[in-house]
Amino acid sequence: MSLHSLRSLTRRVIPALLVAQAAFLPLQSAAAAEHVAQPCRSSAECGSVIVAPVSQAAPDDGDCTSPEPVVCLIRSKTPAEREVARDQRMHYHDLLEEMERAECAMRAEGRSEEDIARTLVQMRNDAKDVVRAGMTPEQVAELEARNEKKYGNPLGPTADQLYLKYGSWEKVTEAAKRSSAAVDHELGLEFRHCSCDVLQAA
Repeated sequence: MSLHSLRSLTRRVIPALLVAQAAFLPLQSAAAAEHVAQPCRSSAECGSVIVAPVSQAAPDDGDCTSPEPVVCLIRSKTPAEREVARDQRMHYHDLLEEMERAECAMRAEGRSEEDIARTLVQMRNDAKDVVRAGMTPEQVAELEARNEKKYGNPLGPTADQLYLKYGSWEKVTEAAKRSSAAVDHELGLEFRHCSCDVLQAA
């Protein structure tokens, strides 16, 4: 496939995938969160892990059985488009891993939960090149206008707005690092949280 074709695919599929993840996901149940957040034991098990091949099924434009709109979008794409989407999703996971590494360093310094939460939210909002990969200038302008109207900030919700939503700085930190398991699964991926020991040794 030519570079031009790949860029064309990226422009079509990636914006919807990543914009859907730009807003922080709802908190999971306590049991589910405990299961997802189990730290990995080695660097090979941490971060973005490919656990299955990308589906080679033909695009499915019929009724979607998933409650997750982004999953339905992925299923409507070609196998080549899904490969591009997975690559971009892995870049997003790299950002989450960097955020976890920053959190570990701040905890080692004895920083407060508020400081940690504010830093991670800022890291996520500042990562425009990851969150908006493949978007056209028009799509970026539309996203920024929507964020400005909803949050008063073109980059997305502020730490203070998220604190009002979740009620604690610990939950703001959790939300900032979350990845949709349904979207990851559809692309044959898992994001596995790492212990601070593993991250600092990497």
